[in-house]
Amino acid sequence: MRAPKMHPAAAAEPFVEAAETGVLVADEEGGGRSLWQDARRRFFQNKVAVASLVWLAIVAAMALIGPLVAPWDYESVDWSVLGNIREAGRPSIESGHWFGTDELGRDLFARTMQGTQISLMVGIVGALAAVVIGTLYGAISGYAGGRVDGFMMRLVDILVSIPYMFVLILLLVVVQASAFLQSIPGIQFIALFVGIGAISWFDMARIARGQTLSLKNREFVEAAIATGVRPFRIVTRHIVPNLMGIVVVYATLLVPNMIIFESFVSFLGLGVQEPATSWGALLNDGAETLTRGTLWQIGFPLFFFVTTLFAFFFIGDGLRDALDPKDR
Repeated sequence: MRAPKMHPAAAAEPFVEAAETGVLVADEEGGGRSLWQDARRRFFQNKVAVASLVWLAIVAAMALIGPLVAPWDYESVDWSVLGNIREAGRPSIESGHWFGTDELGRDLFARTMQGTQISLMVGIVGALAAVVIGTLYGAISGYAGGRVDGFMMRLVDILVSIPYMFVLILLLVVVQASAFLQSIPGIQFIALFVGIGAISWFDMARIARGQTLSLKNREFVEAAIATGVRPFRIVTRHIVPNLMGIVVVYATLLVPNMIIFESFVSFLGLGVQEPATSWGALLNDGAETLTRGTLWQIGFPLFFFVTTLFAFFFIGDGLRDALDPKDR
């Protein structure tokens, strides 16, 4: 199995030909099956990818069910452990603090599960926004061609040249500094979704545009044009569906990047604010107490953070192998 690639755009390149191979592929017996059926069979033959998918399902289930069964919620303070966190705040089944407590006496299991919810939500929503925007933008640009294509892609080049992390941090600082914006419920999450999604669609736009250039002269597109179908409907009905293989793999590899972005800004104190939390905020809190002998405060969040990222990368790698026409 190939090693997982950290950059989604680079990982998408080997299988961009998949959309051109047709909807049926031949098997060894001379029969035929759909492209997605063949991809599913090949994916489930990849044991690492399947194991990663199972682990990701377990993490998601724990994030949903964990807060409901935990003896403590993520905000409650156990006053009995304050002043003696190193001993009384250790992970313990008897005390009900399965992952121990943080430095303020709050249950770390409940906070880790709540942080998992937020980090996964930010990653998935941010990746979905980036993929939708990038796919439509690139497909429209590639199909239009000419000056329209040149203008749209030059705009992407300009936006790519802007330091994306600087833009995201600036947006979050403005939101935190504005009393009016802070009065809007959930504005911190909205800012994260908008900021992360708005700076992450450029690679997808380039990939979609390149593939559209090779698809727009195919027979099914010419037939749609001959029957009078409108250009935008051709893009959404005929071009975009043929990009789904690329989109699925790119989205899978983009989610961990979104989680890393969110964790980084939360680690800096600009992301999710108290009493809510995320993996980045938990890692920041745990890093501050490393010298006090409370390693569980960073160990449990770090475990979920690292294993979930690897799971997404291995799943994306498995999907890439499954959809790669060169391996067929």
